[in-house]
Amino acid sequence: MTPVTPRVFVSHLSGVPVFDPNGDQVGRVRDLVAMLRVGGRPPRLLGMVVEVVSRRRIFLPMTRVTGVESGQVITTGVVNMRRFEQRPTERLVLGEFLDRRVRLVETDEEVTILDVAIQQLPARRDWEIDKYFVRKGRGGALRRKGETLTVEWSAVKGFSLEEHGQGAESLVATFERLRPADVANALHHLTPKRRAEVAAALDDDRLADVLEELPEDDQVEIIGKLQEERAADVLEAMDPDDAADLLSELPEEDKERLLTLMRPGDAADVRRLMSYEERTAGGLMTTEPVILRPDATVADALARVRQSDLSPALAAQVYVCRSPDETPTGKYLGTVHFQRLLRDPPFTLVSSLLDSDLVPLPPDTPLSVVTSYLAAYNLVSVPVVDESGSLLGAVTVDDVLDHLLPDDWRETDFHGQEGVLRGR
Repeated sequence: MTPVTPRVFVSHLSGVPVFDPNGDQVGRVRDLVAMLRVGGRPPRLLGMVVEVVSRRRIFLPMTRVTGVESGQVITTGVVNMRRFEQRPTERLVLGEFLDRRVRLVETDEEVTILDVAIQQLPARRDWEIDKYFVRKGRGGALRRKGETLTVEWSAVKGFSLEEHGQGAESLVATFERLRPADVANALHHLTPKRRAEVAAALDDDRLADVLEELPEDDQVEIIGKLQEERAADVLEAMDPDDAADLLSELPEEDKERLLTLMRPGDAADVRRLMSYEERTAGGLMTTEPVILRPDATVADALARVRQSDLSPALAAQVYVCRSPDETPTGKYLGTVHFQRLLRDPPFTLVSSLLDSDLVPLPPDTPLSVVTSYLAAYNLVSVPVVDESGSLLGAVTVDDVLDHLLPDDWRETDFHGQEGVLRGR
């Protein structure tokens, strides 16, 4: 049976402290950010506006929130200190939802929203607006008269995107259910002005995913129209190899300026990737494969590959290395395939399951050899190590295909090719 996550009323979150995993206070919640959606779907909670010690207000994505508990919010500890700027597609829950007069769908009676309940979707990190606490009749939160009741989000009208959404906001909401590749295809066929508007309205993580699927000229155009601080944030959210490819297309002065604005750790990964020739294992690899220490268990490994933000190719196997366990790592020991993890008890150490027959590749291995290696051994990814035996990264089959296909392959409209894809 799927567990039900607790419901939280947003008025209880106003002003509560935000802590990192070590118990250090990051700041306090000042508001919550939601996005209206089309198709009769409840508004999605994007994140929180947090006021840090310097009184700067920053944006904390819900994907970085690990717990909403009594009187506190717990984060992953990774926060972006760029000042929060509300985008056209975003709504402030405390600032714009509360005290808003709307109508009940069933009776058309006017009510005032006094509070909003949010709930996390089971088995996912997404949060949605779940219910409204309303008072019948005119008047805001200070009015004492009038019946109060809690209603489903769908029982209220006057707060939907179909009624109020215009321009880029409607497009972004329509794109929400599409895969990044399909959003990229739609963006490619928009006018440059419209493309810039939609890109500005997308959140950083979503825009990063879409940029990775766009042709290079579109990537350069979009990143060039963003404010530099936001462009650096989007580059940080991209896979390091994709960010390196994009930056390599920019003028030298723009590239260096953006790298300087990025977090030092992210910038270091990208600089390292840019030091390799493009069509080599080093130029193709990602620096963020799943890495575990020898004393990790099968349960630890399965928890890591279960993360929703991992691509199927990266989740297919884990790489076991001695400390440090971030690239470049300590000595690379071997690989454990996902199927092997499923066959052994959860308490088994991954170091006892190593596939040491898989010979890693040096970073200067040419693309043709990488391709042949993946094909010969039926692999979806292969480790890349330096001369000392440290793991530098992994080359995945999707990155290899990207360099084997024609330059314009991303312009294919797969939705328009359904007959071909289904063999008709």
